[in-house]
Amino acid sequence: MTTSNKPISLAGPVDADVLRTAQLNKFLVEAGLYETVEESARREEVLGELDKIVKDWVKQLTSQRGYTDQMVEEANAVLFTFGSYRLGVHGPGADIDTLCVGPSYVNREEDFFIVLHEILSQTEEVTHLQPVPDAHVPVMKFKFHGISIDLLYASVSLLVVPSVSLYPANYVHPFVCF
Repeated sequence: MTTSNKPISLAGPVDADVLRTAQLNKFLVEAGLYETVEESARREEVLGELDKIVKDWVKQLTSQRGYTDQMVEEANAVLFTFGSYRLGVHGPGADIDTLCVGPSYVNREEDFFIVLHEILSQTEEVTHLQPVPDAHVPVMKFKFHGISIDLLYASVSLLVVPSVSLYPANYVHPFVCF
């Protein structure tokens, strides 16, 4: 049996398709299934604040472990979003699935679930903090400025995690209602 990698059709939408898409989009907006521009901006601000917290946490651990001042300066953690938020198919009030990637000397069991947990518990804007270290996918669940966050941790075999942006410079989050 041979398989083909050819598309089923190269035809674009017909006028009726465009009209139905516009009608569906209007219905979804009126039903409140898209978050507003303000809500979207708030989520990005929260992710920025969380990014600063995890970067400071890794720098603190790096210093406590006796690494050089240069290593402390270069120490880094990177946040990545995934799931419905990253795909742009989340609704208002949905959680943000977030992965924190840190250096090889920062571990999940003690550093993430004990040290970072303590930092988050002392952060006024964090509520409902719930570590779930024994889950199939170990996670820390909490609300940050009222936005639900599911935070996972993974370390990579590097002493310094390179900086990357959550989004490319030209990225436009899909399905934001303007």
